Amino acid sequence: MRILDPVADEYVATHCTPADDLLRELVAATREATGDTARMQVSADEGAFLTMLVRLVGARRAVEVGVFTGYSSICIARGLPADGHLLACDVNDEWAALAREYWHRAGVADRIELAIGPAADTLRALPAEPDLDFAFIDADKVNYPVYYEEIVRRLRPGGLVVLDNVFLGGRVLDPAYQEEHHRAMRDLNDLVVADERVESVMLPVRDGVTLIRRR
Repeated sequence: MRILDPVADEYVATHCTPADDLLRELVAATREATGDTARMQVSADEGAFLTMLVRLVGARRAVEVGVFTGYSSICIARGLPADGHLLACDVNDEWAALAREYWHRAGVADRIELAIGPAADTLRALPAEPDLDFAFIDADKVNYPVYYEEIVRRLRPGGLVVLDNVFLGGRVLDPAYQEEHHRAMRDLNDLVVADERVESVMLPVRDGVTLIRRR
């Protein structure tokens, strides 16, 4: 399913604050290093969206679940103040090595703590106090409900969670698709809208993005 017509897609891309040279270089390096898997990388407009959201929330403490090669991490970290902190969770140390290189080159490495291992374990080990300001979830879809719950209970009032890929290429909208990750995403989408702890809005941005604000 095409969420956005290619003509509109191109227009949107040319009417956002453009990615800088370093981010464009990272896109090329990711494509070279990961091949077709490079499609997992967030687009330039979504990266700009993340930076703006972090700044609008006034975030100081952030979490990212799903680092890949670090594009979204840079965008989030750039929205944080100089003493801000981003906990970046992933299981792939090879891709994270590329991320580390570009974090240093972007001048944000001092704001990012990389945690390699199952993100659910990393999140459960965090203090229980609600002191997170911002979270971006863009990892294995089957575990989205786990990541959501562990983060929301640690989110301060007014804090924001961003869920990526909530459409899964339109397959979430089609009941014919019944693989585990399709069902998990449908269940989470239903859970979020019924969760009285939060208010949310689902947006047709790229592959679907849901913004979730802690009440």
